[in-house]
Order: sequence, then C-alpha cells, then structure tokens
Amino acid sequence: MTITGIFSAIIIGLIVGVLARAILPGRQNIPIWLTIVVGIVAAFVGTALARALGIPTATSGIDWMELIVQLVVAVVGVALVSGAFGRRGLTR
Repeated sequence: MTITGIFSAIIIGLIVGVLARAILPGRQNIPIWLTIVVGIVAAFVGTALARALGIPTATSGIDWMELIVQLVVAVVGVALVSGAFGRRGLTR
C-alpha cells in the first residue's frame, strides 16, 4: 500500500465511521474519536476483505463495492465496540 493509499484510507475511514454510527439504531455510548478510529480500522480491514473476496479495489473510478464492504465492517465494529464500551459502567 502506498502513502496515498494510506491517507485515502484514513479519510475514507473517518467518513465510514461516522456513517456507521448514523446507520446503527439506538444510542451508541462511545465517544466520536473512538467511532473514527473504528472507521479507520474498518477501511483497512474492509479493503483487505474486499480483495480476499475478489472485488476489484484498484479501478479508475469509485470502488462502490469496496466502500460497501468497508461500511459493513464499520457498522459491525461500531456495534461491537459500543457494546463492549457501554458495559464498562459509564453512568451519567
């Protein structure tokens, strides 16, 4: 992966993380910075998973299928982190 690919994965991860949080129903009891970190990790994992599934990730346009895989990974990641983080006993 090139430097450009890493920077684009970080930017896409920011967007994917926020979208994942918006898609999930209910309230996620995690800070926004953690949502963004999950989105960035999901961008890298989603790209690897898309490649493993045979989805082309190096096209001349927007890779919609890769973005969908990244979004699904981010939604699952935010749900898991929200469930684990919410159980730590944060009270208001």
